[in-house]
Amino acid sequence: MNPFQLSRNTTLLSDAVTEKAVELACERLRRDMEKTLTDIVKNRNRIILCKKDLKPEQYELEVTEQEITIYGADARSFIYALNYLSETYLGVLPFWFWNDQKMEVKSYVEIPCGTYHSEADRIRYRGWFINDEVLISHWTAGVSKDYPWEMVFEALLRCGGNLVIPGTDKNSRIYAPIASDMGLMITHHHAEPLGAEMFLRAYPDLEPSYLKHKDLFEGLWKDAIGRQKDEEVIWNIGFRGQGDVPFWENDSAFDTPEKRGELISNIMKKQYAMVREQIPDAVFCTNLYGEILELYREGCLQIPEDVILIWADNGYGKMVSRRQGNHNPRVSALPEEGDKGRHGTYYHVSFYDLQAANHITMLPNSMEFVEKELTDAMRHGITDLWLVNASNIKPHVYPLSFIANLWKQDALSAEEHRKRYVTEYYGAENDTAQLSIMEDCIRDYPRAMLPFGEKEDEHAGEQFYNYVVRDFIYSWMKNGAAEPVEELFWCIHKDTFAAQMEWFTGKCLQTGKQLEGLYECGLTVGENELWKDSVLLQVKIHRNCLQGAILFTEAFATYERKEYKKAFFLLGNAAEAFEAADSAMRDREHGKWKDFYANDCLTDVKETAYCLKRLMGYMRNLGDGPDFYKWQREVTYSENDCKVVLITNMENHMTDWELYLAGKSRQW
Repeated sequence: MNPFQLSRNTTLLSDAVTEKAVELACERLRRDMEKTLTDIVKNRNRIILCKKDLKPEQYELEVTEQEITIYGADARSFIYALNYLSETYLGVLPFWFWNDQKMEVKSYVEIPCGTYHSEADRIRYRGWFINDEVLISHWTAGVSKDYPWEMVFEALLRCGGNLVIPGTDKNSRIYAPIASDMGLMITHHHAEPLGAEMFLRAYPDLEPSYLKHKDLFEGLWKDAIGRQKDEEVIWNIGFRGQGDVPFWENDSAFDTPEKRGELISNIMKKQYAMVREQIPDAVFCTNLYGEILELYREGCLQIPEDVILIWADNGYGKMVSRRQGNHNPRVSALPEEGDKGRHGTYYHVSFYDLQAANHITMLPNSMEFVEKELTDAMRHGITDLWLVNASNIKPHVYPLSFIANLWKQDALSAEEHRKRYVTEYYGAENDTAQLSIMEDCIRDYPRAMLPFGEKEDEHAGEQFYNYVVRDFIYSWMKNGAAEPVEELFWCIHKDTFAAQMEWFTGKCLQTGKQLEGLYECGLTVGENELWKDSVLLQVKIHRNCLQGAILFTEAFATYERKEYKKAFFLLGNAAEAFEAADSAMRDREHGKWKDFYANDCLTDVKETAYCLKRLMGYMRNLGDGPDFYKWQREVTYSENDCKVVLITNMENHMTDWELYLAGKSRQW
């Protein structure tokens, strides 16, 4: 029998399947066909969609010369089947949009006759949390505000995902309808139980106390249930504060673990009952995150039996409790082996902790490490739900791709996946030797990340350079570097500012050689736009921020010797290094990526440069005040003229940055 020829005039019949999500999936396949196929063959053939009693999300394909019949149990069955055809035969990869895939165009493609049965994934509920989404929230891809989110949800579906938290706070409610229409289930941020409005937004003039305003809290939960009861939802129950903090930070009455656990337990039972009343077969989850995990371990929480317990990593990929400020108990975040309950994980490839995590660069730990942690999690029974903090997608495509691979039955190892990923996404423009260099660079990336601690996961993302430098600047200007920086006690246990700076200097210098080597390796790849947009860009961000941090430490050393003018110019050098990191991002905003990095407001490398410039003014005050003319004369006048002071200055006083630009080429 001749194979089925998929061409531009193949008919796609979906009348028997009326869900909007399937209609949208059919439109995407037609779009993919238009992008990859050129010919219209004479022999008209068709693809037909038919409902069949299969397990949820499973599908079958029957292929004959004239017809492909897709049998599916539900909307996602058909979505996954259509995605399978697109990827396997048209070559459209899951992250085609995010990696600017160059499509191979063919006249038509042949699909062998026969029957294909899909396999269930190892994880029942699989998805992403679009969190800290400050980049995609301010970027349109040249189309619209909704379009980037549609591309996020499409990528997740192409990865075999079925669940999403579609943004944080307001965004989660704005984009939930789009996600639902496209066929994804919805769940909620652990700080927004049931997806309800935050109490302080609804009642800004009231104290957010459940004991005082029980009816108002429950009214918000009731509204959330009513808004979502007709959608596919995994209902997140729990209770935290008005933000990503525990409620007892604002309510001193709950001063013991027992009191805190009792209130949370009672609230969860109430939320559970409210949902069950309207949705008898509802699925529930709750996050054992941060302080909640400690309460659970202490036996202070009572949770309904069928609720999926979500165990979180620490933000760096290790399945232990996260650090909160200076508190870092590293309690195991895994159920006991053999536990018959329902378990999931909230796992980060991006994290925002104002300390050392990664937000605009990828996870600073290896995929081999991720594989070990998540394989161990599965061994402990964490197979009901995986929710990955995907942030703004583009900086994290590689780890997102690897983790999506892990939730499949035929998962590749980290090494196997890396080879396939590089070949699929970078292969079109590169020969075998260049692809090998790329593999090496991606493998070596985590090895070049700064180790801020002794544990295997304690490697720094780009936030480390920025937040540590800004913490130092704040304390330096506040008390003249006379006291240690309390904000840095989480990583630098020293009793003086100078000792903390010495530790930081050593760490920065320690990683400089590896990072420079990684950068030089990345440059040998040659002209590959995706490489420049992804791995090489992220290495540049780390390299420039590290250079700025080292120059900052040199400025402090000269400050201690009271060489204020030299410190001033070193601080200017440091500011330019951080600005170079910002420029590296903005320089890669070609085409649809215009303004993608414009709202880097969490790591905010340009803010670090601004803080350094502010410190330059402090330094000038020490060395050039109170009249502020001496340095300007030394920078702009000849050596003879600057020593003759009959009139203090013949020109307007320069700003700090004008002074820096005028004199930065000289050795001070």
